[in-house]
Amino acid sequence: MRKIAIATGTRADWGLLSGIARKLSGREDCHVDILATNMHLSPRYGNTIDEIVADGFADVIKVEMSDATDSPIGTVKAMAECMEGMSRELDRLNPDLIVILGDRFEMLATATAALMMRVPIVHIAGGEISEGAIDDSIRHAITKMAALHLTATEQYRRRVIAMGEAPERVINTGAIGVYNIMHEPLMDRSELEDSIGMALPEKSLLVTYHPATLDEGNPAEYCESLLRALDCFSDSHVIITYPNNDSRGRVIIDLIERYGAMNPDRVKVIPSLGKKRYLSALRYVSAVVGNSSSGIVEVPSMHIPTVDIGMRQKGRLRSNSVVHCGDSTSEIAEAIGYALSEAGQRQAREAENPYFKEDTLDIIVNAVADTPLSLLKVKKFYDN
Repeated sequence: MRKIAIATGTRADWGLLSGIARKLSGREDCHVDILATNMHLSPRYGNTIDEIVADGFADVIKVEMSDATDSPIGTVKAMAECMEGMSRELDRLNPDLIVILGDRFEMLATATAALMMRVPIVHIAGGEISEGAIDDSIRHAITKMAALHLTATEQYRRRVIAMGEAPERVINTGAIGVYNIMHEPLMDRSELEDSIGMALPEKSLLVTYHPATLDEGNPAEYCESLLRALDCFSDSHVIITYPNNDSRGRVIIDLIERYGAMNPDRVKVIPSLGKKRYLSALRYVSAVVGNSSSGIVEVPSMHIPTVDIGMRQKGRLRSNSVVHCGDSTSEIAEAIGYALSEAGQRQAREAENPYFKEDTLDIIVNAVADTPLSLLKVKKFYDN
C-alpha cells in the first residue's frame, strides 16, 4: 500500500488536484491523506476546506497557519507556521511521497518541510515562467527539491531537465486543469445563475486580478484602472472573484467589493466560485479578464478569449486566444473590446491550446502510484 500525501492551500490548486486525489484514493494499492492549509482555513476566502470535504475527503487534515497579512514579513511568518505544521503531520503520517502543485508560498514551506523530513516530492507544473511574480522563483526552488516532475508541456519538460533533473524523472502530462474542463460535469446556465445570484447574458465577463508581486507599481492603481475599463462595458455583466492572499492583495479585495456595491445590477463579487462553478462559468461568459494563470492554461480550451493584464504571467507559453495588454485603463479597455468583437471571438474559437493532452489524469495518477520509490530516494544532477 503506497501512502500518498497531497498538499493544498487554495481553492485554485484543489480544483486541479481533486480529480487526482479521488482517482488515487480509488486504487486498492494507494492510501491518500489530504493536508489542507492557508486559504482553505480562512473565512475571508470562503472556508474552502468545505469543498474538499464535499469531494469525499471527510478526514482532511488541517494544517493551521495565520492568514498572511498584507506585507512580506506577514507572509514569512505564515510560512514558518505552515512549515512547522507540515513537518509535524509528515512525521505522524510517514507518507511514501507528497504531491505538491505549483508555486505558492505555502507550497514552498511544505516542500521545505518534506525535504527535511526526507519525504520524496512529486511536483506538478514545474518548468513554467511567470516573470511578474515571486512565484516564479518559488516554482524553480520546488523543482530542485522535488524527485519526480509532472510538467504541463514538452517545452516545460525540457526546461526542468535543463535545470539538472534526470529525464526519466520528468514527465510531460499536459495540464490537469485542461483535462478537468474537458471531463468535469458542469452546471447549466440557469443553475449557475441561481447559484451566483445574477443573470449571465450574452455579454458577460469573468474577472480575477491578483497583485503582481514583483511589480514595483501600485496594485491599487492597477486595479482601479481595470475597474474603470470595466465601466466602458456597462452592457456586460461581470463576475469578479477574490485574489489570492499574496502581499498587497487586500487592497484589491476592498476595491472590488466597493465596485460591486456600486454596480449591484451588473457586477457580482464572489470570494471563491469553487471548481464546478468556475468551470461552468467559462461555458457562459464571453471572455476572462485579469492576470490569473488559469486564463493562460485552461481557458483557451473553452474557446473564449482571455485578456491578460500586465506582467504577472509574462513568459508563459500561451494560445492565440490570449490577448495581452498593459496596465492602463485605455489598454485594458482596448483589449476587452477586441476580446468581445467578432474577430476576437473567432480567433478564440479557432485557437489551439498548447497545454492539452488527452490522457493527462491517467498519466499523473500512474506516475504517482507506480513510479518505483527507489527512483525517488536519491537525486543526481543531470548534466545535459
